[in-house]
Amino acid sequence: MALQLYIPPCLHVPANPRHPPLVDKPLRIQIEGPLVSIKKLVPEAQWNIDLFKQTFPQPAGPLLANLTFQKLYGRQAQLEENSGDLVVRDEYLGWVMENNRPLNKIDYYGVTFDHLVPPSDMDPEVLQINIIEMDYDGGAYAEETLPFKVVPGEYTGKKVLAVPRCCQKRKGTQDRWRINYDVALREGRAQPSK
Repeated sequence: MALQLYIPPCLHVPANPRHPPLVDKPLRIQIEGPLVSIKKLVPEAQWNIDLFKQTFPQPAGPLLANLTFQKLYGRQAQLEENSGDLVVRDEYLGWVMENNRPLNKIDYYGVTFDHLVPPSDMDPEVLQINIIEMDYDGGAYAEETLPFKVVPGEYTGKKVLAVPRCCQKRKGTQDRWRINYDVALREGRAQPSK
């Protein structure tokens, strides 16, 4: 059974202009977190984990993007071609390493999608959301990274916490550059960093 994705209201007064986002404004959204958390949200998703035969996007990508869209905008995305409502643009697979070599196993996953971003916009505003897993450390990571108190028992077996960058201790000053660069790289419009 899938758990609920929980994105808390913005801590700031006034709220950050992208938390929650305005429905009519273009925005690139990235949500990412530990694979164990992603599997709690979309347990039905299949994973194609083969380092040498990667598929894009992973079947979980559109499912996670759609779930995130619903929580942010309070409605189902219009998935018709050319609607621009929800367009998966990139994904991140955190490969498990052994002896400096990646294995056919991931432990971290993220998907990036656009809402109303014109194809010609190479540098849209972004919203970075991090999933905070609490079951394995009793909320220690949440306590370290969030400026508000979290009670792990409120989440275990019920919901998965996902926090936009504006409500974290980490400021994410390079989020916009990094997310937009990764999309450009995926689309062949940028060269890999050295």
